[in-house]
Formats: sequence, C-alpha cells, structure tokens
Amino acid sequence: MYTENRKEIEGLIASYFEGIFNGDVEKLEKCFHDYTYLYGDIKGEDYLKSKSAYIEGVKNRQSPKSLGEEFRMAIIGIDILGKVAMAKLHVPFSGYNYYDYLSLANMDGKWKIVNKIFTHVD
Repeated sequence: MYTENRKEIEGLIASYFEGIFNGDVEKLEKCFHDYTYLYGDIKGEDYLKSKSAYIEGVKNRQSPKSLGEEFRMAIIGIDILGKVAMAKLHVPFSGYNYYDYLSLANMDGKWKIVNKIFTHVD
C-alpha cells in the first residue's frame, strides 16, 4: 500500500509542478482540495491566499516555460502515514528559490493538496 500511495502522490506532485511551470491552471486546479489555503514568506512579506486566488494569479502571469526557463523543480521528501502525507519540494522559478511544504490527504480515494506553506530562500 505504501508504494501505491507514494506513486499516486508523486503523480499528484508531477501534475502540480507541470501546472506551475506550464501555467496549466486546469491541471493545477485538480491538485488542490477546494478549501485549500496557501501561506508563504516571500522575502519577508506574508502571502496568504485561497486556492482560487492563487489559481487566478497563476492564470494571469507568464509561465516559466513561456519565459524559456529550465525546469528544475524536484521532490525533496515525502512522509506518508495512513491517509495523510507531507511533501517537501524545491520549486525554483522566475528568479525565486521556493521551498514548498504540502499537506496531503487521501479523500474519496484520491490524494489532494489540502494546505501549502512555502518560503523563498536567497
């Protein structure tokens, strides 16, 4: 079961990365639970948005792919316990060096991101 869950989570994260990198908001939308909130620290400034506000921001910006950036996003680690999991990711793009911590839950047989916290590190 662990191996199956890990593969499903890795697939979810791959979709998350593709959504961010390609600006694919439909793909990105499917990664998150409807009630997800995102909190970040971007160069000392607080960032707090609902999933819908975050998706709207991605929709209204140029994607890293369209800017000719190299894809460098990676999974650092995944910790799974039953129907919940945590993932630590490195998400560098558009001049930022982000690290994401995703809380994941298996609801109705599908893994979803239920919370995201992140920071930019110089």
